[in-house]
Amino acid sequence: MTRAEAADMPDDGARKTPDRLRRQASRQLSQLTARSDRLINEGLARVDARKWHYAVLASLQEYGPGSQATLSRRTGIYRSDMVGVLNELAERDLVERVPDPDDRRRNIITISARGRRRLPRLDKVLDDLHDELLAPLSPAERDQLVQLLTRLLDHHTRTS
Repeated sequence: MTRAEAADMPDDGARKTPDRLRRQASRQLSQLTARSDRLINEGLARVDARKWHYAVLASLQEYGPGSQATLSRRTGIYRSDMVGVLNELAERDLVERVPDPDDRRRNIITISARGRRRLPRLDKVLDDLHDELLAPLSPAERDQLVQLLTRLLDHHTRTS
Protein backbone atom coordinates (compact mmCIF):
# COMPACT_ATOMS: atom_id res chain seq x y z
CA MET A 1 0.00 0.00 0.00
CA THR A 2 1.35 3.42 -0.90
CA ARG A 3 1.53 6.29 1.60
CA ALA A 4 -1.22 8.08 -0.31
CA GLU A 5 -3.47 5.01 -0.04
CA ALA A 6 -2.67 4.68 3.66
CA ALA A 7 -3.50 8.35 4.23
CA ASP A 8 -6.89 7.73 2.62
CA MET A 9 -7.69 5.05 5.22
CA PRO A 10 -9.43 5.93 8.49
CA ASP A 11 -8.50 4.12 11.68
CA ASP A 12 -11.07 1.37 11.04
CA GLY A 13 -9.39 0.47 7.72
CA ALA A 14 -12.23 1.58 5.42
CA ARG A 15 -11.40 3.83 2.48
CA LYS A 16 -12.51 7.46 2.58
CA THR A 17 -13.88 7.32 -0.97
CA PRO A 18 -16.55 9.96 -1.48
CA ASP A 19 -20.08 8.56 -1.69
CA ARG A 20 -20.66 10.12 -5.11
CA LEU A 21 -17.72 8.07 -6.43
CA ARG A 22 -18.90 4.89 -4.70
CA ARG A 23 -22.31 5.30 -6.40
CA GLN A 24 -20.76 5.33 -9.90
CA ALA A 25 -21.04 1.83 -11.31
CA SER A 26 -18.42 2.53 -13.96
CA ARG A 27 -15.88 3.54 -11.33
CA GLN A 28 -16.65 0.54 -9.15
CA LEU A 29 -16.33 -1.80 -12.13
CA SER A 30 -13.05 -0.17 -13.12
CA GLN A 31 -11.62 -0.47 -9.61
CA LEU A 32 -12.70 -4.09 -9.31
CA THR A 33 -11.37 -4.90 -12.79
CA ALA A 34 -7.91 -3.64 -11.84
CA ARG A 35 -7.89 -5.78 -8.69
CA SER A 36 -9.33 -8.79 -10.51
CA ASP A 37 -6.75 -8.56 -13.31
CA ARG A 38 -3.90 -8.38 -10.83
CA LEU A 39 -5.22 -11.34 -8.83
CA ILE A 40 -5.86 -13.50 -11.91
CA ASN A 41 -2.59 -12.59 -13.66
CA GLU A 42 -0.50 -13.26 -10.56
CA GLY A 43 -2.35 -16.49 -9.77
CA LEU A 44 -1.99 -17.88 -13.28
CA ALA A 45 1.67 -16.83 -13.42
CA ARG A 46 2.31 -19.07 -10.41
CA VAL A 47 1.33 -22.05 -12.60
CA ASP A 48 3.13 -20.73 -15.70
CA ALA A 49 -0.01 -19.64 -17.51
CA ARG A 50 -1.70 -16.47 -18.70
CA LYS A 51 -5.37 -15.57 -19.00
CA TRP A 52 -5.11 -15.63 -22.81
CA HIS A 53 -3.76 -19.19 -22.66
CA TYR A 54 -6.86 -20.19 -20.75
CA ALA A 55 -9.17 -18.35 -23.16
CA VAL A 56 -7.72 -20.10 -26.22
CA LEU A 57 -7.72 -23.55 -24.61
CA ALA A 58 -11.30 -23.10 -23.36
CA SER A 59 -12.45 -21.96 -26.80
CA LEU A 60 -10.79 -24.89 -28.55
CA GLN A 61 -12.22 -27.35 -26.02
CA GLU A 62 -15.76 -25.99 -26.25
CA TYR A 63 -16.06 -25.08 -29.94
CA GLY A 64 -13.38 -27.18 -31.61
CA PRO A 65 -10.55 -26.26 -33.96
CA GLY A 66 -10.38 -22.86 -35.59
CA SER A 67 -8.22 -20.46 -37.50
CA GLN A 68 -6.31 -17.67 -35.78
CA ALA A 69 -9.01 -15.22 -36.92
CA THR A 70 -11.76 -17.46 -35.57
CA LEU A 71 -9.99 -17.79 -32.23
CA SER A 72 -9.53 -14.04 -32.10
CA ARG A 73 -13.28 -13.50 -32.52
CA ARG A 74 -14.15 -16.20 -29.96
CA THR A 75 -11.79 -14.94 -27.27
CA GLY A 76 -11.55 -11.19 -27.83
CA ILE A 77 -7.78 -11.42 -28.26
CA TYR A 78 -6.56 -9.01 -30.93
CA ARG A 79 -5.50 -10.82 -34.09
CA SER A 80 -2.07 -9.20 -33.87
CA ASP A 81 -1.61 -10.64 -30.35
CA MET A 82 -3.02 -14.07 -31.19
CA VAL A 83 0.14 -15.22 -32.99
CA GLY A 84 2.21 -14.67 -29.84
CA VAL A 85 -0.32 -16.46 -27.65
CA LEU A 86 -0.43 -19.40 -30.05
CA ASN A 87 3.37 -19.50 -30.21
CA GLU A 88 3.50 -19.77 -26.41
CA LEU A 89 0.86 -22.50 -26.38
CA ALA A 90 2.56 -24.42 -29.21
CA GLU A 91 5.94 -24.22 -27.42
CA ARG A 92 4.27 -25.87 -24.43
CA ASP A 93 2.63 -28.51 -26.66
CA LEU A 94 -0.83 -27.35 -25.58
CA VAL A 95 -2.07 -26.69 -29.13
CA GLU A 96 -1.30 -28.04 -32.58
CA ARG A 97 -1.20 -26.07 -35.83
CA VAL A 98 -1.83 -27.65 -39.19
CA PRO A 99 -2.24 -25.97 -42.58
CA ASP A 100 -5.87 -25.47 -43.61
CA PRO A 101 -6.50 -27.83 -46.53
CA ASP A 102 -8.83 -25.22 -48.09
CA ASP A 103 -6.36 -22.32 -47.74
CA ARG A 104 -2.66 -23.12 -47.27
CA ARG A 105 -2.01 -19.53 -46.09
CA ARG A 106 -4.05 -20.22 -42.98
CA ASN A 107 -3.47 -22.57 -40.05
CA ILE A 108 -6.09 -24.52 -38.15
CA ILE A 109 -5.45 -24.65 -34.41
CA THR A 110 -6.47 -27.68 -32.33
CA ILE A 111 -6.14 -28.34 -28.63
CA SER A 112 -3.60 -31.11 -27.99
CA ALA A 113 -3.97 -34.01 -25.56
CA ARG A 114 -1.66 -32.15 -23.21
CA GLY A 115 -3.83 -29.02 -23.56
CA ARG A 116 -6.95 -31.03 -22.71
CA ARG A 117 -5.21 -32.30 -19.56
CA ARG A 118 -4.00 -28.79 -18.64
CA LEU A 119 -7.38 -27.09 -18.97
CA PRO A 120 -9.05 -28.70 -15.89
CA ARG A 121 -6.00 -27.72 -13.81
CA LEU A 122 -6.39 -24.13 -14.97
CA ASP A 123 -10.13 -24.33 -14.22
CA LYS A 124 -9.25 -25.25 -10.62
CA VAL A 125 -6.72 -22.42 -10.31
CA LEU A 126 -9.27 -19.91 -11.62
CA ASP A 127 -12.03 -21.30 -9.38
CA ASP A 128 -9.78 -20.75 -6.36
CA LEU A 129 -8.86 -17.23 -7.52
CA HIS A 130 -12.53 -16.38 -8.07
CA ASP A 131 -13.32 -17.65 -4.59
CA GLU A 132 -10.75 -15.19 -3.29
CA LEU A 133 -12.05 -12.33 -5.45
CA LEU A 134 -15.69 -12.93 -4.55
CA ALA A 135 -15.13 -13.94 -0.91
CA PRO A 136 -17.59 -11.43 0.59
CA LEU A 137 -20.46 -12.75 -1.56
CA SER A 138 -22.67 -15.76 -0.95
CA PRO A 139 -22.96 -18.39 -3.70
CA ALA A 140 -26.35 -16.94 -4.72
CA GLU A 141 -24.90 -13.42 -4.85
CA ARG A 142 -21.98 -14.68 -6.96
CA ASP A 143 -24.38 -16.26 -9.44
CA GLN A 144 -26.47 -13.11 -9.54
CA LEU A 145 -23.39 -10.92 -10.09
CA VAL A 146 -22.22 -13.08 -13.01
CA GLN A 147 -25.72 -13.04 -14.53
CA LEU A 148 -25.94 -9.25 -14.28
CA LEU A 149 -22.44 -8.70 -15.67
CA THR A 150 -23.18 -11.11 -18.53
CA ARG A 151 -26.40 -9.26 -19.34
CA LEU A 152 -24.61 -5.91 -19.39
CA LEU A 153 -21.75 -7.20 -21.49
CA ASP A 154 -24.09 -8.96 -23.96
CA HIS A 155 -26.10 -5.75 -24.34
CA HIS A 156 -23.06 -3.58 -24.97
CA THR A 157 -21.46 -6.13 -27.28
CA ARG A 158 -24.58 -6.21 -29.46
CA THR A 159 -24.91 -2.43 -29.60
CA SER A 160 -21.29 -1.52 -30.28
